[in-house]
Amino acid sequence: MKKLVLLSGLIFGTMAVNAQTVYTMQDTGAAINSATRILQTSKQRGVTLGGYAQIDYNQPFGGGVKHNGTMDVHRLILLFGYKFSEKTSFVTELEAEHVKEFTIEQAFLNHNINSKLNIRAGLMLIPMGIVNEYHEPVTYNGVERPNLDKFIVPTTWREMGIGITGKFNAAAIRYQLYVFNGFKGYDTGAKFRGTDGYRKGRQKGAESVFSSPTFSGKLDYYGILGLKLGLSGYYGKSQTTLKDGVNPTDNLAMSVLDSSVITMSMVGFDARYQRKGFTARGQVIYSHNQNTEAYNIKGQTDLGEALFGYYVEAGYDVLRFLNKDTDKKLVAFARYEMYNTHFKMYNESLANNAYNRTDITSGLSFHIAPGAVFKMDYQYMINQSANATATHMFNMGVGWWY
Repeated sequence: MKKLVLLSGLIFGTMAVNAQTVYTMQDTGAAINSATRILQTSKQRGVTLGGYAQIDYNQPFGGGVKHNGTMDVHRLILLFGYKFSEKTSFVTELEAEHVKEFTIEQAFLNHNINSKLNIRAGLMLIPMGIVNEYHEPVTYNGVERPNLDKFIVPTTWREMGIGITGKFNAAAIRYQLYVFNGFKGYDTGAKFRGTDGYRKGRQKGAESVFSSPTFSGKLDYYGILGLKLGLSGYYGKSQTTLKDGVNPTDNLAMSVLDSSVITMSMVGFDARYQRKGFTARGQVIYSHNQNTEAYNIKGQTDLGEALFGYYVEAGYDVLRFLNKDTDKKLVAFARYEMYNTHFKMYNESLANNAYNRTDITSGLSFHIAPGAVFKMDYQYMINQSANATATHMFNMGVGWWY
């Protein structure tokens, strides 16, 4: 099985990977997303509307048995922006998932002092990796987002906070610096676990518990034509409801409180490149947790001391062979992805190899017009446990962004 995974990786590795519609600022070449596009509107005052959506069909197969597929309106987002003046704007994303869950993905006020300094406050995306900030369906390949961005980052990760952003065009650098509330790691029980890392701890701005601040920042470099580089960082303690009512002189109560908290240090590096019909991207995320032994014992859980993952992806617009002037794109792509939520344990005998996972995804993205895409791909997914069997998945989807 390992030989099959390696062979598949080598085969797909010889293919050109990731080609997606890349949206950039015309003056600098820096990448943009929905929020940035709203903030960059030329309106002096008034409302800006937008949206994006993703509809999926997922069909598992193999294993000698039959499988039902699923069809899902995965997400439907409405974007609203309002300019109070030339310098002050409000941005929000209202999201419906699976036709039954409603959330607010972003809601923040931005005041532009100048191009080098903006003050931003509200519910905002943590600037970690690529997809957490750039998750509109036409901006990435594959029907589903990379699993690294689901199990480790975890997309879509947003919290309440305040910070500053800006760019220095002469140096081709954009920066973001924020103070946030953090993950809620403990409520009636532990939120973090090996199977999906921090995902259950996202507070999403819903009556968020605040017991200590966390810090987040990112530097993006766009000074080489077609190349975007990003360096992200996040540091702080997880939030806990056990802090309420604790007497700091009560050593036993303080010990219980301390065992419900971990300290996270996460760092990420990402790169995107585009030249003519070829595009490529890659991402590496490493996160280290302090106090996991006490936390796992207290919460009867299995959070890793370290989480690690990466992917590499490339692709080519094959329509360029027929017509270089068309606004349509047919991107053949492939992605190799590894992510391990038990990359390191305080006791290595507790490491679960089922959480050391590898995905290989290849397929097509047909951009029928700027902002509209049909997608199709095949996924081969396996973990490193002793008797693991591969999961096979065929996916189709449609996405748009306007």
